[in-house]
Order: sequence, then structure tokens, then C-alpha cells
Amino acid sequence: MAQHAPQDGIIDATAAFEEALAQGQQGPYQLRLYVAGSTPQSQRAIASIKRVCEEHLAGRFDLEVIDIYQQPKLTEGEQIIAAPTLIKKLPPPLRRFVGDLSNLERILVGLDLRPRKSSGEER
Repeated sequence: MAQHAPQDGIIDATAAFEEALAQGQQGPYQLRLYVAGSTPQSQRAIASIKRVCEEHLAGRFDLEVIDIYQQPKLTEGEQIIAAPTLIKKLPPPLRRFVGDLSNLERILVGLDLRPRKSSGEER
């Protein structure tokens, strides 16, 4: 199959998507953590995700913490139904985590930093 050069001003979306997927694990992680005030649950979520980022994504992450009470406009379009909520925007696929983020194994698997265990494996 012959490849066609994109016309001037037109981006080959499929090629761009495939390239982004290929670079996925090497590229930076873009994370947004939505919290509701400075409650103990919010503080635990912030501490948990910061620990994960520092230990497993050193130098490869952008973490934005957003207080939904102080910056409600930043939640528009994000479908935040509970807080804390962590959204992994990049690399694809988009993922959402709800709760205090204390289940480290679930977070690492969800961020594609650790492979999923098969149902037959024991801890």
C-alpha cells in the first residue's frame, strides 16, 4: 500500500495518533487531580499521587492539583462527579481514578506503570 503525503495544511490524523501511541510510555504523563478543599481525604490523595509520581515517573510528569471549590470553572467538561478524582490525560488512553488513591497497585496498573496480574496469580 502506497503512502500518500498529506496535502498542505492537512494533518494525517491516523499517522499522528499512531506516533503518539508509539511514544506513549516515553512521553510525559499529564495528570490532573481534582480535590474538594483541604480535607483529610484530599490531603491523602495529593500525598499518594505525589509519591507515585516521584517514585515511578521522575522527570516525566506534569501534575496539576485543582481544588473544585476554589476553581470550579476548571472542572467544566471533565465530568467530575466525586472528589478526589485523578485524570490521566497523557499518554493515551485517558484514565480516571476516584477516591483517596491509597491503593498503590491499582494506581500503578491504571497508569500503565505495572502490568495487570492475571486472575490466576497470587500476591
